[in-house]
Amino acid sequence: MSTQRPDVVVIGAGIVGAACAHELAAQGLNVLVIERAGVGGGVTAAGMGHIVVMDDTPAEFALSGWSRTLWHELAQQLDARHAFVRCGTVWVAADEEEYALAQTRQRALHDAGVACSTLDAQQLREAEPGLRADLVGGMIVHDDAVAYAPTVSTWLLTQPSRGRVTCRTNTLVTHVDRRGVHLASGEIVATGAVLIANGLQAVDLLPRVPLQAKKGHLLITDRYPGTIRHQILELGYIKSAHNASGTSVAFNVQPRPTGQLLIGSSRQFDSTDPAIEPAILARMLQRAAHFLPQLPALNAVRAWTGFRPASSDGMPLIGPAGPFAEADSHPSLWLATGHEGLGVTTALGTAKLIAAQLLGHAAAIDPTPYLPTRFVAEGTVHA
Repeated sequence: MSTQRPDVVVIGAGIVGAACAHELAAQGLNVLVIERAGVGGGVTAAGMGHIVVMDDTPAEFALSGWSRTLWHELAQQLDARHAFVRCGTVWVAADEEEYALAQTRQRALHDAGVACSTLDAQQLREAEPGLRADLVGGMIVHDDAVAYAPTVSTWLLTQPSRGRVTCRTNTLVTHVDRRGVHLASGEIVATGAVLIANGLQAVDLLPRVPLQAKKGHLLITDRYPGTIRHQILELGYIKSAHNASGTSVAFNVQPRPTGQLLIGSSRQFDSTDPAIEPAILARMLQRAAHFLPQLPALNAVRAWTGFRPASSDGMPLIGPAGPFAEADSHPSLWLATGHEGLGVTTALGTAKLIAAQLLGHAAAIDPTPYLPTRFVAEGTVHA
């Protein structure tokens, strides 16, 4: 390993940290990535890998839409190991009220340049014959995709670039100060800048960062090729995803290139225990079977849990860590965390925003809605 002083230390080698390291190296910087476990682990390994345009707010739409375009560009370099498939997303309307919402969303997305279509009941059955017969319709977003984020994370950290990326795994960072990045071994890594991109573990280094864990369950089946063709979600998922408290479940099923079905989703605020909770898993599967009646006949391979890093306002923190830094913090300290369930979707856009800000360049979208300084204006940063 080179002993050259890195321009940037990136803490975290999940999809967000890996994307940031890759982009910074592409801009000519020498980057050291420090990861407490392995590359592409944590919430990156636990998630679905859905690359989806979301439009709950203009800022969410700007970042997810731009990032999806970047994924389409990156996909030209990826091979079958990374399981990138542009399968599209079908949003299912269970009743007339949700169908009206689907029509409204479709018009808004179409007007914004997103390829999408409304589906009436017959068109929905043609798109996904396995769905319950009495659904009233929905919409399809054609260019949404899925990818296997753990292998993409590794790929991002190993591609040749103008700069250099070095990765140290199984290495714990204890704290960061003006001298550099302090490791559990006692070593201090001096660097020009530090980017904290390690999800929920950001609070171990900056305790005032407003992050909360949202626990989720997923289950994967045996191989049943052709059972579904698209990522399928109920329109009620949007409400579930933005709940600020309690426990919720929503129908969310993904076709894997292996022929397996990846089934979600649940959200819990009241648990930090990684153990599978049978009652929550049962609720989630019952909800999925409500929309896909054949699911109970399929064999499950395994289930697992993960913890989404959710900010207090539902938007990621991308930019200078200033309001959360301690008095003796590193003078160039940055954050890329709080992406909740959109970390895979928005990783590439996040990387572009970080690189642009760190190097003083203009970004393709306005970085303001994602800046950590917004919490100062809201009065939510406390000493």
